[in-house]
Amino acid sequence: MKSLGSWAAGARLERMKASPLGAGDRFRNVHPVLPGLRDPQARMPSLTDFLCGGERRVPLARLPAVDPQDTWARAPASGLRVTWLGHSTLLLEIDGLRVLTDPVWGPRASPSRFAGPKRFQPVPVPLRKMPPLDLVLVSHDHYDHLDYPTIRELAHVDVPFVTSLGVGAHLEAWGVQAERIVELDWWESHRLPGTGLTVTAAPSQHFSGRGLKDRNATLWSSLVLRSAHHAVFFSGDTGLTTEYQSIRERLGPFDLVMLEVGAFHPAWGDIHLGPKNALEALRLLGGGPFLPIHWGTFSLAMHPWDDPAETLLELGPNMGAQLVMPRLGEPVEPAQVPDVKPWWRGVDERAALARPQAAETPASVEGLPKEMPWPID
Repeated sequence: MKSLGSWAAGARLERMKASPLGAGDRFRNVHPVLPGLRDPQARMPSLTDFLCGGERRVPLARLPAVDPQDTWARAPASGLRVTWLGHSTLLLEIDGLRVLTDPVWGPRASPSRFAGPKRFQPVPVPLRKMPPLDLVLVSHDHYDHLDYPTIRELAHVDVPFVTSLGVGAHLEAWGVQAERIVELDWWESHRLPGTGLTVTAAPSQHFSGRGLKDRNATLWSSLVLRSAHHAVFFSGDTGLTTEYQSIRERLGPFDLVMLEVGAFHPAWGDIHLGPKNALEALRLLGGGPFLPIHWGTFSLAMHPWDDPAETLLELGPNMGAQLVMPRLGEPVEPAQVPDVKPWWRGVDERAALARPQAAETPASVEGLPKEMPWPID
């Protein structure tokens, strides 16, 4: 199955083996798991849990969204603007350059078109209507961050990719030319030719893999973008680690921080932040306008779909967090942080009133086989 990707070989594999993060032909988290992140009493969710467990895991209707194309036609006054397109896909406009993160337009976070977690919210803009791109970032190779049909489309666009060690093997297998791919180990940097933009890969606490036999065969990273006037932090997927303090010291401060807040569970609290640990990560990073990502698109855990947003709205202000929570597709400039309006509220209530007999269906897990043959996240 082509969507599974490809194994690294040759010089790429030798470079991966030389990484200080490697253990043979696999990568590993080098930071010890912090106490209390993983509940030893919590069991891992079963397939039945994914199929039937939890309440309100998907909204009863589509979430409010904005078409950003008119705004994109005008340069941001501050030089830095961000548009959340769903999950971890964002368009960053930074000093005249456009950078797309973890692009996922496909219908499922899965190697199959017919089975696996199905998106409940479409991307506000079709991929073909995106503005010209200067760079694509891919943090790691999980299906909800590295999407086969999306990469196949982007392979036809002359845009460079920066990603983590080993992930380039997937990109090449799907048609991206080798000369367009830069792979980084942690703390390595790449300057986009002809620009003042530098990308640095930084630590994260996660894992990788697209099948049963390739767990941790490629690296996972957070990513920092720095231009002449701005710096932004993109978490990819991660659990809480004090390495965020090192990131702040070496690469901060940040004009925008994007941290994952969804798909959390007590049994895997060491590899995903969730909203509470995201606020602690923000503190370690030195603060800055905080745009939560990795929610509002797929159901990849047992919690209600809007739990991350509600928890952040409850806890964030008391912790001094500058929350940036735009609607999907709504471009915002972090220098002009608007007051948070909880646009997500009322979606289920309005849908229930319009369709009194409607019941929530597990659209996000539709078509799952009896045994999950790939990592969900």
